[in-house]
Amino acid sequence: MNDFLKKVICVTPVYNDWESFAILKKELESEFTFDKNYSIEILVVNDGSIEQLNKETIAESGNTQIIHLKTNVGHQRAIAIGIQYVFNHKKEIDYIIVLDSDGEDKPQDIKALLQKCEANTNSKIIFAQRHKRQESKLFKFGYFFYKHFFYWLTGQKINFGNFSCIPAKMLKQLVYRESLWNHYSSSIIHSKLPYDKVLLDRGKRYAGTSKMNLTSLILHGLSSISVYFDSLSIRILKLAILGVAFCFVAVISVFYIKLFTTQSIPGWASNLILIIFSIILQLSSVTLIVLLMQLSSRKNIKSPSSEIYKDFIDTTETI
Repeated sequence: MNDFLKKVICVTPVYNDWESFAILKKELESEFTFDKNYSIEILVVNDGSIEQLNKETIAESGNTQIIHLKTNVGHQRAIAIGIQYVFNHKKEIDYIIVLDSDGEDKPQDIKALLQKCEANTNSKIIFAQRHKRQESKLFKFGYFFYKHFFYWLTGQKINFGNFSCIPAKMLKQLVYRESLWNHYSSSIIHSKLPYDKVLLDRGKRYAGTSKMNLTSLILHGLSSISVYFDSLSIRILKLAILGVAFCFVAVISVFYIKLFTTQSIPGWASNLILIIFSIILQLSSVTLIVLLMQLSSRKNIKSPSSEIYKDFIDTTETI
């Protein structure tokens, strides 16, 4: 092998989707076999799949390693395990590509990510921002709502997924982040690591049906928002203060109408004031609980570790 080839490791989680993975492996190898600039290695994180890989459907090339997890941990944590594994076991590499195994992240687009990375002197993580999507209208609506809800709660824009290129020299700044285990792309935004985007169309699924349904999308969105618990708690405090201030203005207005006008209805003022004070009590209670949770989480100091992944791995194999 040419010593000047830049080594790329593709990290992809798989859960009961080996048929799609077989096609992905074939396309990745077809794309890079005769490339004069890059060589690839594939790292598969088997996220507790019940279905078994049929090796007869895959040409064994020796460039693919499969990490079998003890149990299903979810898509985002499978990515975190793969990234930490690369950091600890793959030393002579140049880039890490994170992509899904179902074909929606197209192998043909990897070079666009790599080239953008090189154009930025390998100083930024490069994400694929979707230009055209293949999902249903319901999913697109849900994703549209998720992006705007994320922005409203966190003040940050998120318009990309997992498909990305990480320069090897930036890996150390990522693997020690605890939030990586909640949500990959949100963790990078929160970390303030430099990143950029490339507009790319989303591909079509190779086989089977998507595991991402409405429930999964909601859980995925909540995971991304949980990374911002610190700033989210402050935003909740600000909104609660505004809500309480509005309630006090409402109480003053009720007293003014009752005492200085003839528009009041007997009994309505006392009932309305009770309702307003119950709203104040609920706002105060929710805010207090959130702030106590935030303060409690800050008192727990844990040493950052890049070896959490070890507890999840059952076996590894090379094909």
